[in-house]
Amino acid sequence: MQSYREYRPPASLSRWIECAWTFRSGMAVSNSRVPPDGCLDIFYDRGSGLRVVGTMSTEQRFDYPDGAWLTGIRFRPGMARIFLHASPALFTDVTAPLENLWRSRANELKNRLDDAICISDCARILLAAIPVPEASPDPVQKAIEALANAGGNMDVDVLASHANLSPRQFRRRCLEESGLTPKRLGRVLRFRRACGIAGMAGQANWADIAVEAGYFDQAHFIRDFREFTGAAPMSVFSNT
Repeated sequence: MQSYREYRPPASLSRWIECAWTFRSGMAVSNSRVPPDGCLDIFYDRGSGLRVVGTMSTEQRFDYPDGAWLTGIRFRPGMARIFLHASPALFTDVTAPLENLWRSRANELKNRLDDAICISDCARILLAAIPVPEASPDPVQKAIEALANAGGNMDVDVLASHANLSPRQFRRRCLEESGLTPKRLGRVLRFRRACGIAGMAGQANWADIAVEAGYFDQAHFIRDFREFTGAAPMSVFSNT
């Protein structure tokens, strides 16, 4: 039996954090599919401690042992750097120990999480460990935020203009802040939007889903889906 749940962050962090989440499994899980979503996560489990899961450029697969107990924080696209004190570009498609970045702070946090009685307490402890930034998002972060709010459907030149940068400068800064180039991040966010629409559909009409998500046509959506997951949407959403 598996259980996944999401928790809203406090209002003071909602612009930076999408959610806290928990996952429990009463049995071992192998090859669990995690599609790219444009976000960077910090997660904790009692086997490997605290880790950073970088922004994914394609779907990743994970194995979980019997009795897995995981909790994490999902940062919004482009919003994690101020908390990591390092560029998300360093972690794209990889995981790394959080102690490499937070040092003694990570060890203290792990001790509190190890002592938690239930998994929902772990989510609250993680959220409480994230300080509210003193400054508002900068122009590059605001441009990435606009791209995310548009489901990936914004022109890079327009985004660069919003950030008061040239397209080349914005490409570099977007990579530093989000872990992906603007073009790749836009594609991932559009793919994520399409998956969200398909997941809510009672019966998937792929042509309509593609248009609603901002693709040129159904074939365009299927090409992106295959590139990101290695599968066709019909096979992944076979129960819709």
